[in-house]
Formats: sequence, C-alpha cells, structure tokens
Amino acid sequence: MELLKWIQVLFEDYGYIVLFLGLVLEFIALPFPGETTMAYAGYLSYMGKLNFGWLLVIAFLGTTIGITITYFVGLKAGLPFIRRYGKWVLLSENKIERAQKWFNKYGQSLVFIGYFIPGVRHFTGYFSGIIVVPFRKFALYAYSGALVWVIVFVGVGKFFGPQWNYAFHLVEKYSIWVIAAIIALVIALIIYRCRKSISAMFSKLKRKSKAEPLSKDVIK
Repeated sequence: MELLKWIQVLFEDYGYIVLFLGLVLEFIALPFPGETTMAYAGYLSYMGKLNFGWLLVIAFLGTTIGITITYFVGLKAGLPFIRRYGKWVLLSENKIERAQKWFNKYGQSLVFIGYFIPGVRHFTGYFSGIIVVPFRKFALYAYSGALVWVIVFVGVGKFFGPQWNYAFHLVEKYSIWVIAAIIALVIALIIYRCRKSISAMFSKLKRKSKAEPLSKDVIK
C-alpha cells in the first residue's frame, strides 16, 4: 500500500513524465515498479484522468529507450565492466550469473519473454550487447516484446477499472501463461487470415508429390 500511495503522489505531481522516466530508469536496473505504475496509469485512464493512447505511446518509448541504452552499454563496455560497476545500479554478481544462465538456456528469445520474468528484463539488454547480438535482431525481439508488455499492463488498469489491483496481481503471477496465450492467439489469427494461401501451398505440394513418381515411371 505504501508503494501504491507513493505512485499516486508521483502521478498527481508529475503526470505522464513519471511513467516515461520511471520505465527508462527501471531498465537501467534502478528500483522502480514499472508494472505497477503502468497498471495504475491504466486505471487513471479508466477514470478519465489520462489518455489511454498516450499512455501506451509513452510507456512504449520509455521501455524501448531504457532497454536500448542498456544494449549499447553492454555492447561498448562488455561483461568485465558490468561485473565491476554493475553493483552501482543493483546488478549484483548473483543476478548477472542468473541472467547469463537464462540467456544460455533460452537464447535471444529471452529478450522478448524476459519482460514477463521478474528480475530478468533488467539484464536482457545488457547481455544482448555483451554477446553482440545484431541490433536489428535485438530490436525485433526487444521492441515487439515491449509493445506486448506495455499493452498487457496498461490494459489491466484500463479494462479492469476499480479491480485493477486484483487483476494486476493475477497477471503478474501468471504472466508467462498470459504471454503464451497472447502468442498463441496471434499465431491463430495469422493462420486464419492466411488460410487460403496456406491451403493453396499445401495443395501445390500435394500435387507435386503425386507428379514425381509418375514422371519417374515415364522415364523408365
């Protein structure tokens, strides 16, 4: 409750800028409750005090700018620098080793899903730079993941209104399942929209597979 009161006071005094600067700082690994802040901002949108569209834009920009900064820090400074000075932005040795294990296990896809894993999203930008992931590939995963993350948590406040806090904790608890459901839904929509093209492609492959044995018989 104390955290929520603090966020409420910040929004009353500074409005949209709280969301933008807070998310930038969170991705540099400074302590800021980004998800809670986005959900509360969505609730203020439900109340008519803030514009939902602007919240999405500002949260997306804060998130992508923050994670991009960490990418270039990792790219230019490297792992020895992060190990030596990371403690000043709460990047302890244990957290760095944990993030390294996650990266070894999930690879670059961690940049996308890492937003929904507590304590991981703060490191994905740094490690993407450290292992020299090409910027275009990094941006594809990082920015698409940021868009989904922002829509989910700002949307919780917007669409659940007075029940946002309860819904927020449910989403936070089952966030991996939420993102899996969203990905599955997107894939299903793509398949549905492209069903005619997919059907035509399979028909073509089927005709081709039937024609090949025939052609061999003719040659004999």
